[in-house]
Amino acid sequence: MNEAFDRRYDENMLQGGTTCCPGCGGPLFWKMALQALGPRTVIYGDGPCAMCAIRNIKIPTFNLHFSFVADGATGIVNAFKAKGWDDITVVSSAGDGATGDISFGKISAAAERNENMIQICVDNEAYMNTGIQKSGLTPYGAWTTTTPGGKESNKKDVPLIMAAHGIPYMATVSVAYPRDLQAKLGKAKDIEGFKYIHAVIPCPTGWRFDPAKAVEVSRLGVDTWAWPLYEVEEGVLRMSRKPEQKPVTEYLKAQGRFRRLSEEQIEYVQTTVDERRTNLLAMEGKRITL
Repeated sequence: MNEAFDRRYDENMLQGGTTCCPGCGGPLFWKMALQALGPRTVIYGDGPCAMCAIRNIKIPTFNLHFSFVADGATGIVNAFKAKGWDDITVVSSAGDGATGDISFGKISAAAERNENMIQICVDNEAYMNTGIQKSGLTPYGAWTTTTPGGKESNKKDVPLIMAAHGIPYMATVSVAYPRDLQAKLGKAKDIEGFKYIHAVIPCPTGWRFDPAKAVEVSRLGVDTWAWPLYEVEEGVLRMSRKPEQKPVTEYLKAQGRFRRLSEEQIEYVQTTVDERRTNLLAMEGKRITL
């Protein structure tokens, strides 16, 4: 029994104990991600609170500032290339603010150059570690400390923006669907060039829900199509999951950050979700054009 426990601990690349809040999806995401990526992986990333878990992993990591996403990873990729080390996976990772706002241009440039890395967005939909300020990836109507009446603009669609760069692979994932998450990361690992993975990470503190319901809330995001799961490989879009759509109110009412929404605003969110669902289904199996 003790030998089995010790072996399990040695094989787990994420050590126990993090500084993340109870119910944070960050440690769960990284535990699953590292299982898919394997030990011959280097991670360039830090910053957002949902990524505090990577400070407890057993593989090489390098910290970054919000404004240097993808830059350091580019250097690592090319250093490995110069040494002929082609069996090491380089991961660049950052939160929604760094990915969609502060360093978006640098990520775009790395995608344009088709750098051989996996760029991950650990998206908890606000600048959670600096006080829950809104980011470009905060959804419409969400309360943050800088949008106390609810955000007035829609969430920036970074996944499709990245796919429009013509990169070899892009995928959205959710911690509520671990097999899908690990399959996509495993696929990205084996593809040459720039790969983009976008994971929405549940945040009980900023989203205002019971920490015990993190996976449940995440699943509602997928099942209402507020956070659809799909991938774009070599320019062709494929839906990963096509659930029978639940009303978006089930997702919104599970989170205190949406409690100020009026019936008209909820209707607007449902309409927006429905339009995205229709567009994605229309693009399935086709080469996307934006």
